[in-house]
Amino acid sequence: MTKVFLDTNILLDVIAQREPFFGPAARIWTLAEQNSIDAYVSAISFNNLYYIVRKIEGHAKAIKALRMVRDIFTSVAPDQQILDQAMDSSIKDFEDAIQYFSANHAHVNCLITRNPGDFPTSLLPILTAREFVATLKG
Repeated sequence: MTKVFLDTNILLDVIAQREPFFGPAARIWTLAEQNSIDAYVSAISFNNLYYIVRKIEGHAKAIKALRMVRDIFTSVAPDQQILDQAMDSSIKDFEDAIQYFSANHAHVNCLITRNPGDFPTSLLPILTAREFVATLKG
């Protein structure tokens, strides 16, 4: 079964129905919900999601969103190795580095993000949601 790792922005595209990104992100979300793919997220996505959704929709909706994410996706906790790799890496954004090394730690087939240029591609393929969905049709 295909194993994917979703960057926080992909989750937000679904939760906030952000166009024009919603469609492909929602397709991946649905595949995870149906257990057609194994989908992983970083544990740090939960605090990022809560912060953003709470500001837009309030506490109750933010908690509801977190519960959905918890129930559908497998969370990868940033352990000492992931943190060390993130701190020692050349990835400019520390949060992106944690996402990247969490994905690598989970041994996924690819990391799906809206910002592929923010990640190195040496260890792991980096795809947009649209690119990943296109691979399913091919």
